[in-house]
Amino acid sequence: MVKLPQKVIERLTKTINKFQKVLQVAKDRDVNEANTVIIVGDILSDIFGFDKYTEITSEFAIRGTYCDLAIKTDDKIQYLVEVKAIGIDLKENHLRQAIDYGVNQGVQWIVLTNGIIWEIYKIQYNKPIDHDFVCSFNLLEINPRRADDQEKLYLLCKESLSKSVREDFHERILNVNRFVIAAIIQTEDVINIIKRELKKLCSGLRVDNDEIESIIYNEILKREVLDGEIAARAKQRIKRVISKSLKKASVEKIDEPTIQKIIGAQPSEKPLQEE
Repeated sequence: MVKLPQKVIERLTKTINKFQKVLQVAKDRDVNEANTVIIVGDILSDIFGFDKYTEITSEFAIRGTYCDLAIKTDDKIQYLVEVKAIGIDLKENHLRQAIDYGVNQGVQWIVLTNGIIWEIYKIQYNKPIDHDFVCSFNLLEINPRRADDQEKLYLLCKESLSKSVREDFHERILNVNRFVIAAIIQTEDVINIIKRELKKLCSGLRVDNDEIESIIYNEILKREVLDGEIAARAKQRIKRVISKSLKKASVEKIDEPTIQKIIGAQPSEKPLQEE
């Protein structure tokens, strides 16, 4: 858990309540997108600490189109912010639009918001290009005095940009979640451990890996962590790590004569003795 600077905690506790009232009024009035953008700009400034005139750019031009807002510090775009009207639910097509903006600009971090719901994503420039959901929060419900909520809010604060706060949070989310843990449970190493412990319960017990794997898959783990795109990506991630680990271990076990054979080198001959 990251520790927030005291000045950030004070700013959050002072401003969140104010904007919760502003957002509730805007929601009740069902204000349009243009007015929502204005509110979001004020939130970025007053809550998250960015200078309204030098660090928040409205209608940021991207190849003939415009993203609603961009946060830019030290001549670098930190976030692209795509804003929808406060009464509109954020949907997949809105996210695709924001991701396209980010890719066209070469930006990694994307924020999608309707003023109340804030979603943070990181674009992965792989082949094909992908993205990770980092976190989301509801500004009407968030509590600036609660540690978990503070951590999420801090991701968008100017003060966090000088540290590795975003990257550290992203790495934790990427690696410590139910999909990754479920994928680890299904690996051969874990199944072998379970089989070994079962055999301790009863001498001579015969059980194979397929039986244990079937029980794990069909009776223990929930379907939501086994199927779907996120689960598949988690399994693939674990497979890559295991494969890389095995390759490394294999290389470390190769002795010198074998290395010489692999690279085609001949053992050095003993120097001729002088007559």
